Amino acid sequence: MSGHPELATVPWALWGHSGGGHWSGAMVLLHPDRVAAAWLRSGVPLLNANSNRPSVKIHTLPDAALQVPMMCNLGTKEGVTEKTGRFAGGWHANESFFNEVRARGGLVGVAVDPFTSHECGNQRYLAIAWLDAMLTARLPEKTGNPLKPISKDSAWLAPLQGSEAVPAKNFSGSPLKAIWLPDESIAMAWMHYVKDTALPDTTPSPAPTNLRVNGNELTWDTQADLESGLAEFIIERDGQEFAKVPEQPTNPFGRPVFQGLQYSDTPAFPLVKMTFRRTPHIRTVRRSSGPHGCARTSQPRVHTGQENLCARNSAAFGGSKTISLRRADTADTNRAGVV
Repeated sequence: MSGHPELATVPWALWGHSGGGHWSGAMVLLHPDRVAAAWLRSGVPLLNANSNRPSVKIHTLPDAALQVPMMCNLGTKEGVTEKTGRFAGGWHANESFFNEVRARGGLVGVAVDPFTSHECGNQRYLAIAWLDAMLTARLPEKTGNPLKPISKDSAWLAPLQGSEAVPAKNFSGSPLKAIWLPDESIAMAWMHYVKDTALPDTTPSPAPTNLRVNGNELTWDTQADLESGLAEFIIERDGQEFAKVPEQPTNPFGRPVFQGLQYSDTPAFPLVKMTFRRTPHIRTVRRSSGPHGCARTSQPRVHTGQENLCARNSAAFGGSKTISLRRADTADTNRAGVV
């Protein structure tokens, strides 16, 4: 009916929150041959009956599911450090699921958010990196072939409620009671996350494009920075900060991001427009790093062909000689692009 017959066999990368986490984990147990990896935020399937949740389906754990990488991710206020409240039972459910899967050699980890309760917080910055690594490791070279098994030679391990990971060969405890992490890169990211969720980002952001001036309105386009997010744009005049878009970025559920963030890790609506209206003499617009300051030290990279566009259009913006757009992501304040 969809016109895409490949949907009948294409692999799945699953992310779920709350009941969605329960569902994503259940899909691993029911269809392990189809699932490349699954991220379970604040929700896991039940493997044993729970008298407090008699209506919830109980699943079995097939051997094939042990080869599917999974990450159990919950907030510390879901029973890890705070033992009371609506979501205090979250840790017991995650711990039980982890112990049963890991005891049989399953490729499962636990990442505790040090700040949150049931809301998603900053989990996306680790989830995206983890899912990307798992897809790289598991997707076959030829479409239609089975998913590739995960190599266990590069694994790192960590204590269940610990914050330090080491190569599996150097782990002194029981491996089948330890958090499984696929490789050094993810282990390093995991250690940053469980400490303060501030994962570093050393990759350059793509420069914003299509800067436009129409009377006293300045607009532009940009691509998402999936690794560390876009916090805000800073408008500068003669190199000095003049205004911000938005004026005061806030996010009650994690680090400030330009498009806002809801409880369930979806953008706030209506979406914020990349538009600024103001008086003349605007010289520079650049993307800010939000919680870590602004990109102040990088040398701008001018893209051929855009300079004349900026100079010609800037006349309508009060006679400014140049209008340029710079951007840096939220994790690295020393990078920017200019168009």
